[in-house]
Amino acid sequence: MARARESLIDLDATPYYHCINRCIRRSFLCGDDKFSGNNFDHRRTWLVDRIKRLSTIFLIDIAAYAIMSNHYHLVLKVNRDGALNLSDDEVIERWYQLYHGCVLVDRYRAGEKLDSACLYRINEIVNEWRTRLFDISWFMRNLNEFIARKANFEDNCTGRFWEGRFKSQALLDETALLSCMMYVDLNPIRAKMANSLLNSDFTSIQERIKQYQSFQKQQKKQKNTANKKSGFRVLQQPKALMNFGLTADKNTIPFTLFDYLALADFSCRIIQPNKCGAVSSEVPKILVVLNIKIDSWINTVNHFRRQYSNFAGSKSSLMKCAHSHNHSWYKGSA
Repeated sequence: MARARESLIDLDATPYYHCINRCIRRSFLCGDDKFSGNNFDHRRTWLVDRIKRLSTIFLIDIAAYAIMSNHYHLVLKVNRDGALNLSDDEVIERWYQLYHGCVLVDRYRAGEKLDSACLYRINEIVNEWRTRLFDISWFMRNLNEFIARKANFEDNCTGRFWEGRFKSQALLDETALLSCMMYVDLNPIRAKMANSLLNSDFTSIQERIKQYQSFQKQQKKQKNTANKKSGFRVLQQPKALMNFGLTADKNTIPFTLFDYLALADFSCRIIQPNKCGAVSSEVPKILVVLNIKIDSWINTVNHFRRQYSNFAGSKSSLMKCAHSHNHSWYKGSA
């Protein structure tokens, strides 16, 4: 039986969530449709562009993404504190980038003098919008509706485009976050749609690798120049994605980018035996820090969706969350 969304998203337990949605039609969301002979790869760009645009409006950050042929994956972080700290004018400005708003707020924006009753009602409306700006359901609703309308218009048809409401998994601890991000980034490798991370089109790992390679080239070029007064450049990670960094900043992913890329390469070589190059005998640093065994890690990144249900994490994290929701256990804790 499907659960109410409010019982699946608990921001007091974790701000990180893995969201998936699947296309209902025989014709693919993206890729080649064998029945019609059409190619829909351009729709991947629709999705990536829309995801990035919504992340600048909603207080929801993108940690990882992968756009597959008939479904997509997102790892999101809800920035509730950021939304609560927005001024009323900032909330209105963000909301009006997506919706028309209402007549009363239009009058307020025009500078019209309003009585206390009108101002009280405006405050209620803005607070409702503020809540929606950190609501994953509203984020996914806006994304899915936009893509469905464009796809229906292109296909010259009407009706449902998505199989149903999106599925979500709460990522309760750092191990679950790391495992899920890797599971998402390695999707094209497991599906044999790509033979390397760099060739995994429309994934966050490809975007991060390209940015890192660009940084390395700039560093090398600067190192070889005669004028070194300016010093080395600071690594700029993709703007539309959450930054990695072991800092006190809550808005960063709690690992270093270099360690994550090293772990991604290690995992890719393990799950793809025919890949050129030997598998390193050295256990990646992140796995050592988090005390994760190799066999357990490989099983998790291959079968993350099957291993857990709506909540993912260590046994202690799952049991704690289950008890707080008046359940005896969650899948993965047994």
